Amino acid sequence: MAYFLQQLINGIALGSIYGLIAIGYTMVYGIIGMINFAHGDIFMVGAFIALIAFLALMALGVTMIPLALLIVLVVPWRSPPSGAGQWNASPTGRYANPFAWRLITAIGMSIVLQNFIQVAQGARVKPLQPVITGGYEFFKDGDFTVIISNIQILIVVTTLVLMTAFWLIISRTALGRAQRACEQDRLMAALSGVNVDRTISLTFVLGAALAAVAGLLYLLYYGVIDFFIGFVVGIKAFTAAVFGGIGSLPGAMLGGLVIGLIETFWSAYFTIEYKDVAAFSMLAIVLIFFPTGLLGRPEVEKV
Repeated sequence: MAYFLQQLINGIALGSIYGLIAIGYTMVYGIIGMINFAHGDIFMVGAFIALIAFLALMALGVTMIPLALLIVLVVPWRSPPSGAGQWNASPTGRYANPFAWRLITAIGMSIVLQNFIQVAQGARVKPLQPVITGGYEFFKDGDFTVIISNIQILIVVTTLVLMTAFWLIISRTALGRAQRACEQDRLMAALSGVNVDRTISLTFVLGAALAAVAGLLYLLYYGVIDFFIGFVVGIKAFTAAVFGGIGSLPGAMLGGLVIGLIETFWSAYFTIEYKDVAAFSMLAIVLIFFPTGLLGRPEVEKV
């Protein structure tokens, strides 16, 4: 029982990180119906910016952990929102295909970011000494003690705060109303006075900011990063978004938690080499019986 509880805690922490990244996928898809394949690399860039910021603060002698975390938490939000310019960068003309152009642009940006970090920071794994240590023991079964670490608490609390903030933005602000209008019908939204291009760009920025913060949390949790983590984690977050229902914010978070739990429990009770296979197999099973995901809504054709 204690071992099960420990893996449950680990899975929730990992799933929270996946969920933050998945929200970015689902926000962009909900408005323009396109997957930003550079989104995982924004997560990676955010992790590297956080690492550089931590090392710089340590070199300057900043030893107050809360102050360092506050500064580094703000820094990744300034990461370049890859894809924000794709909407206006689409070619126009008789033979232009905006969807294909944006898709190619996203893939190209992913390659550029990945190779830029590899050249600038090297291909080796970059470590960071533990910044947040300690935890709390709350259950013991024989010789096994269940521990929830302070970094796991930080991950879950940060995820809940950001989820609440984004829910308030979407449901209570002018930007949220514009996003919902663009999701339903971009043409009618534009005719009603909504600045569609600005709304889409801000959506890219918000999604990229979440991915960057997720990169910071990933760095603090695992303590090692490399230039390739954006591809691996990005694919898992995309799987989480589809699993929960692409276009649904609660579905993205639910999908992230489910993928994190599947990966954690499979690694704990079975062979770790096949944990990714288990997660992707579960996605295939869900899509067979629930084609729109767990919380997704079926597409309604506009006539």
